[in-house]
Amino acid sequence: MLVLGDAHADEADKRAALSAAYDAADADVAVQAGDLLWYDLPVETWFVAGNNEAYDTVDALRAGETPDGVCNAHLLASTAADVEGVRVAGLSGNYAPTQYDKPRSELAGDRRRHFVRDDVERLAELDDVDVLVTHEAPHGLLYYGYDPGCEHVDGLIDALDPDLCLVGHHHEHHETEVAGCRVVSLAPAWERYYTLDPSDLTLDAYDTPR
Repeated sequence: MLVLGDAHADEADKRAALSAAYDAADADVAVQAGDLLWYDLPVETWFVAGNNEAYDTVDALRAGETPDGVCNAHLLASTAADVEGVRVAGLSGNYAPTQYDKPRSELAGDRRRHFVRDDVERLAELDDVDVLVTHEAPHGLLYYGYDPGCEHVDGLIDALDPDLCLVGHHHEHHETEVAGCRVVSLAPAWERYYTLDPSDLTLDAYDTPR
């Protein structure tokens, strides 16, 4: 299984790198952690929306539609999917405290990039999650003179008890353990791609061909 961090594939060079990662991995399925920005993909790919997406496309996917230009892209929006025998769940969006308590229907324009309380609560009710995919990080993973972690991701790790949490957004590779869960901040797809062994959730990293 191919695992990818942020892609920003609306840019031609980054789209080429994304394609190179797919080709090099030669996997049948993929999981991606947000800021995808290109939805015509070579294999079935489950992704969470990040803070940079084509939000009309994301809204259509939330509604169960497949708009023009979308192929093999499946949104994880407080939902889970069986991917090669691994139950993968995802929280789409990033956190904004001013938007969190609003209904999703009230988010407009770029504010559609955020998750809201209902998204978190619906996800927390899922069972038997092996891998959690988020765009925001939990506390204890990264440090920039401050900890950029999000309490709502902390709470989801506690509630879902996944074996592995894959995190996008930060464009750098870091690993830690949070509440017994292995947490990995993924490097961007133009630098690295990863493979995940469904049998034991071993994650290996490779340089993306240039």
